[in-house]
Amino acid sequence: MTTQPLIGLEVHAQLLTASKMFCGCPTEFGAPPNTQVCPICTAQPGALPVPNQRAVEMTILTGLALHCDIAPRSVFARKNYFYPDLTKNYQISQYEQPLCENGYVLIDTESGPKRIRVRRVHLEEDTGKNIHGGAGAASRIDFNRCGLPLMEIVSEPDLTSADECRAYLQKLQLILRWIGVCNGNMEEGSMRCEPTVNVIEVGGSAKTALVEIKNLASFRAVHQAVDYEILRHTRALLAGESTTRETRRWLAEGRTETMRSKEEAHDYRYFPEPDLMPLEVDEAMVTRIGADMPEGPDEVRERLIEQYELSSYDATVMTQSREFAAFFEAAAGAAEDPKAVANWMQGDFARLLNETGTPLAESKVSPAGLADLVRLIADGAISGKMAKTVFERMFETGKAPALIVDEEGMSQISDTSALEPVIDKAIADNPEAVENYRSGKKKALGALVGQIMKETKGQANPALVNELLVQRLGE
Repeated sequence: MTTQPLIGLEVHAQLLTASKMFCGCPTEFGAPPNTQVCPICTAQPGALPVPNQRAVEMTILTGLALHCDIAPRSVFARKNYFYPDLTKNYQISQYEQPLCENGYVLIDTESGPKRIRVRRVHLEEDTGKNIHGGAGAASRIDFNRCGLPLMEIVSEPDLTSADECRAYLQKLQLILRWIGVCNGNMEEGSMRCEPTVNVIEVGGSAKTALVEIKNLASFRAVHQAVDYEILRHTRALLAGESTTRETRRWLAEGRTETMRSKEEAHDYRYFPEPDLMPLEVDEAMVTRIGADMPEGPDEVRERLIEQYELSSYDATVMTQSREFAAFFEAAAGAAEDPKAVANWMQGDFARLLNETGTPLAESKVSPAGLADLVRLIADGAISGKMAKTVFERMFETGKAPALIVDEEGMSQISDTSALEPVIDKAIADNPEAVENYRSGKKKALGALVGQIMKETKGQANPALVNELLVQRLGE
């Protein structure tokens, strides 16, 4: 029997609004428990919700970025269920008439680009947060998160492996950050994922029951949990064992376990929210929001390949964020050597940013400074090895590279008349290396170059040294 996994992903993305979905409470992450609440988000009697216009606009922007159809009319609904951190015993969400539908996300796979369909993007409010354990092993509830504006982005079951799930989530995170609607920080809970998994018989009718996986807080956890469930379902299907439609949790020891039976839509008793009017979205509003949408990461990537002649890999790295891409273009345009700029950005620059935990926006290195460094290397003013030291000083101080070179006396020696005496001395002091080179052992030249670089404290122009040495030894 040939089997095929079918995986869909439900992603909850917290919107970067200043206030909550239906009230004016702030949305700052990490505030003391229960300090960002009011009668509306804690569902006090008589309190009425008011939709956050910015959250609606951000959801429409997301829909456009994901190639969705924007509904001219969408309706909020009550999703009824009891849970301790859901103060109303229902959640305001959208069901039959979501704001965005029928989109897609392109991901890169080993067999080439693949389109993952997006079924819907709808708005809803978040729940509170249960905190278990602590003093007296008590459970507590923090309602700060209650009412935060969430987008739920639901894919079709077009994903067929854990690798594809990770690629989809990474691409979705990139897009949400790129357009500025969500920070995508899974460790803060601002982007959460719930995969649904089952396995079917290819060309047959056998299949396992659909399972949803909860409590996944990282790309790694999603990958591991999906892999685990694919294997579990495949074994059950091949053995002819029955499976149960259920919700499972991911455990730290690397397996899933049953939480509860999987709910059907009718279990939630959806009905239109009586305290909220339907959302009416006209073409003018969609056009206005779309006019503010930046060039997307896929489009920028393709343009960098064409305009700057970057490889596909380099262009992908340069578009890891909108800010990174903008920095590259500013530096590449000034340096006139895009490949060199890309090498520095994905090499020493990325390393230093990561090691120091410095956001790109707070880096002391400017695009103009990096461009100046690349030009100094191209002009032969400093060597590549010297440039690494200069760049570290730039990162630490923000000084211009030419100033650092001047202050620290790091200029490269490219004067033939200054190098010739040093070359003569190296030849005289290393007769064995000279003899080896002349007898055909070309690697011996490296020993001579090393002596010259040591004598000049690394300031000799290596290319010129090689040229002069070859010339002298051939005489």
